[in-house]
Amino acid sequence: MDIVTLAVFAVLIAVVVGPYLLMQKRGSRKVEKSIAEAKQFGLHEPVTIHPKVNRSICIGSGACIKACPEKGILGLVENKSETVYASRCVGHGACARACPVGAIELVFGTEKRGVDIPQVFPNFETNVKGLFIAGELGGMGLIRNAMSQGQEAVGYIADDLKAGRFPQEKDMHDLIIVGAGPSGIAAGLAAKERKMNFLLLDQEEEFGGAILSYPRAKVVMTKPVEVPMYGKLKVGELSKEELLALWRDIVRKTGLTVEPNEKVLSAQRADSHFTIKTSKRELHSRFLLLTIGRRGTPRKLGVPGEKLPKVMYRLLEPEHFAGQKILVVGGGDSAVEAAVALSSQEGTEVALSYRSAAFARVKPGNITRLNSAAQAGKVNLMMESNVKEIRPDSVLLEQKGNAVELKNDAVFVFAGGVLPNEFLRECGINIETKFGTR
Repeated sequence: MDIVTLAVFAVLIAVVVGPYLLMQKRGSRKVEKSIAEAKQFGLHEPVTIHPKVNRSICIGSGACIKACPEKGILGLVENKSETVYASRCVGHGACARACPVGAIELVFGTEKRGVDIPQVFPNFETNVKGLFIAGELGGMGLIRNAMSQGQEAVGYIADDLKAGRFPQEKDMHDLIIVGAGPSGIAAGLAAKERKMNFLLLDQEEEFGGAILSYPRAKVVMTKPVEVPMYGKLKVGELSKEELLALWRDIVRKTGLTVEPNEKVLSAQRADSHFTIKTSKRELHSRFLLLTIGRRGTPRKLGVPGEKLPKVMYRLLEPEHFAGQKILVVGGGDSAVEAAVALSSQEGTEVALSYRSAAFARVKPGNITRLNSAAQAGKVNLMMESNVKEIRPDSVLLEQKGNAVELKNDAVFVFAGGVLPNEFLRECGINIETKFGTR
């Protein structure tokens, strides 16, 4: 090959490959910037199940990024896939299925940060015979996955009932389902369809599970799923209000009964059945299915006056508090979104109290909206402050060593939830701490 031919090839390569490499380099820098931003706002660390990329076999096809409906979870750095906003992952697994070389697996926790997961076998049964777990508690927070798991768990239980695994006794239920979120509702319908003698209990007045704590305007991602006795849900995106309305329609049309305001306090297996004590009664069942969320019971502040009726732990209808003086406590997305939503109501005075000097694990978009509301005088940001006492018409806080009293009509506390680990251990369930493993 002569020098002229080599020169022509060199020019062609430079013309074709050069722009591609430049574009790839720019793309890597953009993703690296997003990773730095995610770390700054505490969104790079995963909360629960998430993709783990084996960079040694990743070919950089980008199929995982295209397959993920939750944009921003993954990105390409130097032609290798990396997690970006890992805390937003809901564990649908589309990325792992789309990878052409199997470079992605879904794991819990990281090498530095462990995640507690109850021991659950492939048939959704725990180490306690007859006690099953499905949905968010077992690590699957996606609505579609949770609903599928609830139905599958009941299918396994139905097989055990048919096989006579635990004998039927007088005044005993076949199954008690605890938690009326997506997984619990699907499980209840599957049990009803099979004509089981079952109960569906929920500690809240309104069913819906973790969805109840979503911000009012938040969009819930979901995919089509078959619902027993109802049909196929052919939806892609729904707001919280639309989704709750859908649950109510499902319950109404199928005749499913949900027992509200009944919290399960303990559940113990004795011989061939469970003795379950609730806030209202004692029940007996051959099988028990837990479809409760990982949020558990709302974490309390532990201050005088917290039992006053004006103290609440979730916001459903911001417009009901128009014209009032509100204190929001917390530094996560739920607290920030509630403060912004309340501040948009006519005549409402909102103060946001957070114990630290800066917000962590808050989405950049929420920070932008909060800062805009603060600059407009709609939200009083009280950083490095702690609530000391809640009074009938005011709230006493301590901020940087100074006592501050605010006139107040209502207090919203968003301090996270207490995981139900103690309850699970009392039931006899083994809890494993996962550090970046399945």
